[in-house]
Amino acid sequence: MSFNDDEQIISTQDSGSKPIPITPGRVQLVSIHNNMVPLEKSKLRVMLEITGGGSTNDRPGLDLVAVLDVSGSMGGEKIAKVKTAMLFMIYKLSPIDRLSVVTFESGAKRLCPLRQITENSQKELENLINGLNASGGTNITAGLQTGLKVINDRSLSGGRSVGIMLMSDGEQNVGGDAAKVPVGNVPVHTFGFGTDQDPVVLKAIADNSIEGTFSDVQNMDNLSIAFSQCLAGLLTLVVEDLRLKVIRYEDESTIEQVIAGSYPQSKDNANGSVTVTFGGLYAKEVRKVIVDLLLPAVTQEREADVLQITYSYSFQGSPFEANPATITVRRTGKFAEQQERPEVKIEETRLRIVNVIKEARKMAEKNELRNARDKLVEAQNSLGDVDDKSNPMVEMLASELQQLLKMMESQKIYEKQGRPFALSSETSHDRQRFTTRGDQEEGPRPFATPRMDKYLEQARSFNKEPSKPPPSVDEDVQEEITANPLAPVIGAINYYLQLAIKCLLAIEKIINRGL
Repeated sequence: MSFNDDEQIISTQDSGSKPIPITPGRVQLVSIHNNMVPLEKSKLRVMLEITGGGSTNDRPGLDLVAVLDVSGSMGGEKIAKVKTAMLFMIYKLSPIDRLSVVTFESGAKRLCPLRQITENSQKELENLINGLNASGGTNITAGLQTGLKVINDRSLSGGRSVGIMLMSDGEQNVGGDAAKVPVGNVPVHTFGFGTDQDPVVLKAIADNSIEGTFSDVQNMDNLSIAFSQCLAGLLTLVVEDLRLKVIRYEDESTIEQVIAGSYPQSKDNANGSVTVTFGGLYAKEVRKVIVDLLLPAVTQEREADVLQITYSYSFQGSPFEANPATITVRRTGKFAEQQERPEVKIEETRLRIVNVIKEARKMAEKNELRNARDKLVEAQNSLGDVDDKSNPMVEMLASELQQLLKMMESQKIYEKQGRPFALSSETSHDRQRFTTRGDQEEGPRPFATPRMDKYLEQARSFNKEPSKPPPSVDEDVQEEITANPLAPVIGAINYYLQLAIKCLLAIEKIINRGL
């Protein structure tokens, strides 16, 4: 059976944001590194930050599939919370978006094709959601495969973004292993609901997609909040298929390693390049990449080009590739020892703490809770030696360690709470993308974007008063434009300013070499 009956987009008066031709400057790239290196053989650490633009008035239409667990364990209050979370989602989407709902228990059903969000379809979708009932086993594989089929069989796909949000409250007990289902390029975001979820499988599903995430929702009251945070990202997509490429300069440098979390890397030994593939990037999201270089010994002082950087992406099907940028350092015999840049030190601290969390989780899986707790306490104490203790990331890392310590007080508590919390924390740090974790509505929010913060408050209000719909995504965009009318063009302005500066620096370099 083919699912090519997705609804076509029909223009409406209040259809919201309109696509416009692709413009440069949808992302901003900066490098942070020391600019002086001694003449002898040396190492240089370069941190690259790539940030999504702030304007989403021209975002692509979203094709979203909600894959919902309606097995027997979802009865009562759980299914009620799912209905509330889904209604929030329905109200947020605009007429350029489409939504399909898939449910699974012992098998899977597509309850509706991809429906354009209009006033009429919103009411029909609301009735469909309110009619959900819980029964049967838990066949996550069938639900995931059906959701993927909805995406892959579309008759209208050009220039549109996609996403799957899959929620389950239990362990798969029917069908095959969902962790082995290939998901291709479709972002799959999974949500473990309650304290009897299977976080290992749900995280594996998310890991199978380039940019998927796993969120741990132990508190049933927080499902709307968890859904809202993922939706805030999907509705603020600024680029797709983002790739960052770094190339060594022959005889001047060697790339020893590139640290970019769990994002895939490809190497070209012929030109000494490494390419990192990120997938989609949301508005104001940041990806930090560390490049470790080995610089050979030189005999005289000079300016040296040590790394070339470029990036590419697509937007609504149109490709864009930025002009290459060059990292230049001064090789000098009058070298004064330089401290690592503060921004780099904070990122190094984050990476170190994430590795500790992974090691502690592996210990806990072997029933070595005492060793795991000692590991976490040691990491907690080490944060006291960080120069910038008031840095928000340091504070968030301290909070994560403290929460995980509480969840490792016993093996039973770890298995119910600590394991999903740790896995959600890992996927968040590996993706550099916000995920809900634990049963805390308050607490650390690493990698959260401004729109996520806004939707957090809206979801809280909606939970208290579900009869009052939240603002639509188009109203959110209009509010942001009113607050910052230059937002739609500021990215392009910054891009051309940076390009002009690079040209001037290149001219200066040529003049200096000619003297």
